[in-house]
Amino acid sequence: MADRTRRQSPVLIVGLGRFGISLATQLVGQGREVLAVERDHGLVQRYADALTHVVEADATDIEALQQLGARDFSTAVVGVGTSIESSVLVAVNLVDLGINQVWAKAINQAHGKILTRIGCHHVVFPEHDAGVRVAHLVANQMMDFIEFDESFAIVKMRPPRDVIGHSIDYCHPRRRHKVNIVGIKTPGGPFQYAQPETIIGADDVIIVSGHVRDLERFADYSEQKR
Repeated sequence: MADRTRRQSPVLIVGLGRFGISLATQLVGQGREVLAVERDHGLVQRYADALTHVVEADATDIEALQQLGARDFSTAVVGVGTSIESSVLVAVNLVDLGINQVWAKAINQAHGKILTRIGCHHVVFPEHDAGVRVAHLVANQMMDFIEFDESFAIVKMRPPRDVIGHSIDYCHPRRRHKVNIVGIKTPGGPFQYAQPETIIGADDVIIVSGHVRDLERFADYSEQKR
């Protein structure tokens, strides 16, 4: 597997709860080979036909992982559910096996710190991140929200009334609102990179980047002006 690029190489996923199966099916849909390891017999049976390979095994046992050839994978994901102890044991095993990229799901900050300290390369907080995203969508009338860290994000939204019918160069959102309009989608068309001469229509959808607070103000401004 070492001669494959990271984008092509198979992925080992431990745990087929909501997070694990969602990730696994997305990767399979992208053409990636997935080996899913789950100790719950019922889940193994349920997803046997949906994934490339599903194996019933206890990944807290490093010998079980060795027998499955886990050492040959360059990327592994710990998607174990609410058991912090099991999550940590699985993560330790994967790190000890020398897997290049170990991703792990954390259920809270303390769990995340433990996963980081034992050597996980990436720790994700799906429940927390989903909550943050939905909160912005609900509170600010955004259509989508992607936060890269605590201060910077990209959002999808409808344009404020005072920019409709004008070019981006004329509106100058960066000077007036401290945000950048980076993409625009007209009805029935694909998203395009925004250019200074791009005219914004009333039914367009815009992609805007900037600091979270500035984006929140711009979204509120957009809602008030429509």
